[in-house]
Amino acid sequence: MSNKSNSSQGMLLFNLTSSQLFSIATLKVRELVPFHPLTQLPNAHPSVLGATSIRSQTLPIIDLSSAVGYRPMTEEERKNGQIIITDCQRKLVGFLISKVDKIVDCNWRDISPPPNGIGKNSFLTGVARINDRLIQLLDIELLLSNIFPSDIKRHTVDPALEHKAREALSPLNILLVDDSLVARKQLSDALNELNIDFDVTDDGNKALKLMTAAANTGSPVDLLVSDIEMPGLDGYELAFQIRDSNNLKACYIILHSSLSSEISIGQATQVGADEALTKFDANELLNAMLRGAEKLK
Repeated sequence: MSNKSNSSQGMLLFNLTSSQLFSIATLKVRELVPFHPLTQLPNAHPSVLGATSIRSQTLPIIDLSSAVGYRPMTEEERKNGQIIITDCQRKLVGFLISKVDKIVDCNWRDISPPPNGIGKNSFLTGVARINDRLIQLLDIELLLSNIFPSDIKRHTVDPALEHKAREALSPLNILLVDDSLVARKQLSDALNELNIDFDVTDDGNKALKLMTAAANTGSPVDLLVSDIEMPGLDGYELAFQIRDSNNLKACYIILHSSLSSEISIGQATQVGADEALTKFDANELLNAMLRGAEKLK
């Protein structure tokens, strides 16, 4: 097995203020389009400007500056703006911004978690410095959960799965890894609903340390559910390092991504993952974990 994980990822850079530069991973971006006329949506979040149809698909358009707490765009700014169409967590959304800066390559190892003390609603999942400029990576999952709270459903577990999952998964040492607060809650809720014990962390490096420590005490992690896009050590690299370690490699690895577009199953396989899923469907996740439990017998 060779390490096919490309830790260098594209980042779409743009300004929301004159001095602060933000980014979205290009894997989440479907396309960039000019401003389109909008139809108002009743009872919408204040940051939702309306809806429009692009390539026969109707999607909400969000004033991204307003959504993260800055001054809303003026009517003139909107008309001259650009829409970033994202495909994230099975939802197609357009974010209106004034202007794109550029696209750059960034190594996930060069992205650090947000500084402590910035608050849970900062909508940041990481920060990086590129060409002496501070880049703030937006947590799209948290942003969307704030704007569309009704979309964060309990994803009720199929009753037919409950007993089977509880019986098969309870004996296993399970670790969940995701840098997004929203995603960690979704994962945790799915297992808490079934009273299944697990550990959870927000960082690939922390996950590797936890797994190493657990293996050294004779209780290795049996089943790992990890995000793909994470600062420091991404899911692909984490999977590769696990498979490269004699003490850890027996673990069943499920890579879990917010990307609604096709996940590179081939790449996940090349780095040693057993499966790759799109967030978030509790029943899909539990069925994948059950396949892991069966393989671990």
